[in-house]
Amino acid sequence: MWTGAILTGGKASRFGGQDKGTLVVEGRTILERQLSELSRIASETLIVGGGTPRDGVRLVSDIVPGRGPLGGLHAALTEAAFEVVVVVACDMPYVSAPWLAHLAALSQEADAVVPLTERGYHPLCAAYTRACLLPIAGRLAQGRLKMMDALADFKVRVVAADEIERFGDHHRLLANVNTPAELGGLALESHEL
Repeated sequence: MWTGAILTGGKASRFGGQDKGTLVVEGRTILERQLSELSRIASETLIVGGGTPRDGVRLVSDIVPGRGPLGGLHAALTEAAFEVVVVVACDMPYVSAPWLAHLAALSQEADAVVPLTERGYHPLCAAYTRACLLPIAGRLAQGRLKMMDALADFKVRVVAADEIERFGDHHRLLANVNTPAELGGLALESHEL
């Protein structure tokens, strides 16, 4: 039994402050797509950092506000009903239930399960256990907020690109929308498929 957590918040300055979860990709908002996939594998779902109330989804505020994604992860681990939390950034439209379930299942091997591709680590599409909570709290207290640096505090199970490919194209599964150009690029890709 796992908790799914969608990390929202952030300034989304390149989108004029618009909540990136409300962006439409292939006819559905990113948030709708993520909630649909998480509902297939998670025993509970949290939206961390803000959002609109929805049936079956619990809204959670950052416990230590203004600390970015690491603060969101801290809130998710603190508020989760279960030991394992599958975390997804709110701007990732193509995460899939089988892929996320794989990350959660690997958490038996480590404190954190994090994908690694040619673009580096992807700590905002990963699984974390409560063993990560105290090191994260320490980093928040010290103002050391980089997610990548926090990985050094955990026993990490790396999921390499070739392992990710069993669940689909890793570029697609780990795609995120940081700019309007990236959103437009996703629309073009979907028409070409």
